[in-house]
Amino acid sequence: MDRTSFPRQRPQAVRLALLAASAVLCSLRAPGQQPEPAASFDLEEATVADLQQRMSSDRETARSLAEKYLARIEAIDRRGPAVHAVLEINPDALAIANELDTERKAKGPRGPLHGIPVLLKDNVATGDRMATTAGSLALQDVRAPRDAFIVRRLREAGAVILGKTNLSEWANIRSNHSSSGWSALGGQTRNPYALDRNPSGSSSGSAVAVAANLCAVSIGTETDGSIVSPASANGIVGIKPTVGLLSRTGIVPISHTQDTPGPMARTVADAALLLGALAGPDAEDAATRPSDGKWAARDYLQFLASGRLEGIRIGVVREKLFGYSAGADELAERAIADLKALGARIVDPANIPTVAKLDDSELDVLLTELKADLAAYFAWRGPASPVQSLEDVIAFNEKNKEREMPWFGQELFLQAVKKGPLAGSKYRASLAKDRRLAGPQGIDAVMKKHRLDALVAPTSAPAWLIDLVNGDPSSGGSSTVPAVAGYPHVTVPAGFVRGLPVGVSFFGRAWSEPVLLRIAYAYEQATKHRRAPQFLPTADLGAAASANSR
Repeated sequence: MDRTSFPRQRPQAVRLALLAASAVLCSLRAPGQQPEPAASFDLEEATVADLQQRMSSDRETARSLAEKYLARIEAIDRRGPAVHAVLEINPDALAIANELDTERKAKGPRGPLHGIPVLLKDNVATGDRMATTAGSLALQDVRAPRDAFIVRRLREAGAVILGKTNLSEWANIRSNHSSSGWSALGGQTRNPYALDRNPSGSSSGSAVAVAANLCAVSIGTETDGSIVSPASANGIVGIKPTVGLLSRTGIVPISHTQDTPGPMARTVADAALLLGALAGPDAEDAATRPSDGKWAARDYLQFLASGRLEGIRIGVVREKLFGYSAGADELAERAIADLKALGARIVDPANIPTVAKLDDSELDVLLTELKADLAAYFAWRGPASPVQSLEDVIAFNEKNKEREMPWFGQELFLQAVKKGPLAGSKYRASLAKDRRLAGPQGIDAVMKKHRLDALVAPTSAPAWLIDLVNGDPSSGGSSTVPAVAGYPHVTVPAGFVRGLPVGVSFFGRAWSEPVLLRIAYAYEQATKHRRAPQFLPTADLGAAASANSR
């Protein structure tokens, strides 16, 4: 959960980076000092289609791709810029790649993900030799009993699970004063565009890994902003799907009403491809039942077409979603002009009528669900887990506070443990109110009034400086309304503010992924704002003031 828009080194790992954020900050170079040059990488910015073409022409194999990305992780994540995005390497990755190469020779590829290296946020369970920790020392030595549902999907599609990424510990629901991208196990993840800047979170490592070309694509999770905000801050594409399109079984939870995994990629096409591979109903996740019939094709690439957007009506949500960052606003205005030039009909403004009525009751709902949903997750993990409840986690953190809480506490955990049951009248009333204001009386109402296909706004502000003393600053963003409604949200690179990436967001009704992806793809292809990071020690504050300066 990203709050910027909302008031062991393990034996299998490839030398886990600094565990203490103090050591991370000590490694930052002085302003103006040139970064160590990153070694050339012949897979830089390669798409899934590029990688498949290389394998089909025998230029690469699944094994050689995995080896090259592992070497890239060693060079960029552990050494050199040391962005600390990867928490653990899958010790079986090369063996899996070998098996997939043998299968390709005998039978041909299973599909477009056959042999493609993927990294997973380390709150997504894998039933293998890797741990699933949520970044916490409390879970560092216990493996999950089986794969999360979406991991099974990936394996069936032939993907190579390369490893696990660092994250904001417990998906950033432990403290109001946390630094996004920090976990006790992985230390502080750093933004590859300016190493002293925060990557946002909580899917920090997943975003940085994709941006820095440490993998082909990755998986993040979101409760409110945790996919789209780090995607924006790291110059990549992120999809927060309709809640229920993708299963949450086997994922460390915050909220069963808002949680969802989602794709993170360098292009809309790769994100859409990954979305299709992950989608589908799961008997263990009741939220996926309404998705039956919404995912049958499992091919979101069919909705992508570069070119004109005639017939598409897009509303500009100005109230509360603009005005917190002049640079982000300027890029959003340019994006709106680009959409209009593509033939889209722009309705401006198209404000969400209830946006000012959404209040802190969202946090009350999330904390109530956290207590119950974590207990259910620990039951799913089984008795081998050293912690079986939120109370156990709180006690563990207190006992190990020097390592677990050197920078910020666990006041949100302490609030959550006092919450009542899911059957409580206060919780049920708050949940119903919030869902109504965000959905039927919010997004649905404005879209119906103006006959809209999608809404547009800046995703979030440019990345802020890492601050372990005060934590993340309060900021703005567009994630909360679609998150509370459970509706889809796509962010695409929109340009740069003094070298720091900023995204533009498209969101809309439940199950509207096809039209959102059509718009996002047309915009991406017309503008092509994505560019690889240079791992600068700090942002170039002497650059031209233009928001889109390159």
